Amino acid sequence: MNSSVRNVLRFSDTDPATLVQLLSRFGLVLESKPRGEPIPGSFWGGEEAGLLDHTLIVRPDTPLHSILHEACHFVCMDEQRRRGLDTDAGGDYDEENAVCYLQILLSDEIPGFGRNRMMRDMDAWGYTFRLGSARAWFENDATDALEWLRCRGLVTDRGLAAFTLRSER
Repeated sequence: MNSSVRNVLRFSDTDPATLVQLLSRFGLVLESKPRGEPIPGSFWGGEEAGLLDHTLIVRPDTPLHSILHEACHFVCMDEQRRRGLDTDAGGDYDEENAVCYLQILLSDEIPGFGRNRMMRDMDAWGYTFRLGSARAWFENDATDALEWLRCRGLVTDRGLAAFTLRSER
């Protein structure tokens, strides 16, 4: 593992109560497992966050960007997928972009994290964007993701998180 990946912020770097409060706004429950224990519901395995039903599962070494990414999958999926949620959030290309956009917005809700650090951590982890970085994508190429979120009631007209689950508008 290269040093930039080691240096991303992790669950153990934040106040768990902050994440519990943020996730609860979406009806998600945060469950923490001990370091080294498998994470049920993790699509990628290892230290990546897992999703089972309305539970987001983490360990101390789970990256914050992974926690918010999986939480945003939960927020962005329709109710039918949410009801049967077990590991694979599914979704299409447009939804994946919306998930990435929303995770950047929600990072501002975590003291000491914020969008600048989120975007650096996304780049360090290997998220790929057409313009070469999360920042360039977010600032110059993500209008389609923002519109996807707006159309589903997940952001306000001002582009702020609406703290609601996807609606079928």
